[in-house]
Amino acid sequence: MAKQAVTKENKPQTKAPAVSSEREPENKSMPFTKMNYILVLVGIAVIALGMILMIGGGSDDPDVFNPKMFDFRHITLAPILVLVGFVVEIVAIFWRKK
Repeated sequence: MAKQAVTKENKPQTKAPAVSSEREPENKSMPFTKMNYILVLVGIAVIALGMILMIGGGSDDPDVFNPKMFDFRHITLAPILVLVGFVVEIVAIFWRKK
């Protein structure tokens, strides 16, 4: 078999990747919008309100029992508010304008 001489006409065309000092344009849009940040702040406020509602109901004297610590506000309302606040935070992260 005879080898063919590589000339300009029959030279295999290989395209080298273009090296440029400029990077490709990136998507400059922010991942979160103003609505996302508003929802994050609302979620933080609801969580803080739930934590504040859990405060109190104890007794200053350890020998005296205070049944107020088992009322509706401490046992039911405050934990529900904290959970709702975390749900709002999840929604704030995944919120995307259509």
